[in-house]
Amino acid sequence: QVHLVESGGGLVQAGGSLRLSCAASGRAFSSYLIDWFRQAPGKERELVAGINWSGSSTYYADSVKERFTISRDNAKKTVYLKMNSLEPEDTALYYCAADKNNWTRPEYWGQGTQVTVSS
Repeated sequence: QVHLVESGGGLVQAGGSLRLSCAASGRAFSSYLIDWFRQAPGKERELVAGINWSGSSTYYADSVKERFTISRDNAKKTVYLKMNSLEPEDTALYYCAADKNNWTRPEYWGQGTQVTVSS
């Protein structure tokens, strides 16, 4: 089992940057893939980015490619989402989630951190 806590959200102007962190506690963090999802009001939850246990494989939604970068530090039990060139459309509650194998329906979820991008 793994417990996840997100941080780093906030209010930023369009074109700005933020780095989200997902800190984990629990055993065997390095055996979990970690995803970042987001959900805006009135919209479905969207898988934004994901990274496998070693960091050798990553996934990005088309809407964030070239702008967002996911990375992990297993020694620190932390996954990061660096977000550049932010747009108002990126405004959402961002969640990190963990699973051993399932990229799209992970088992463990954090509480979320709010990202608001002003125009």
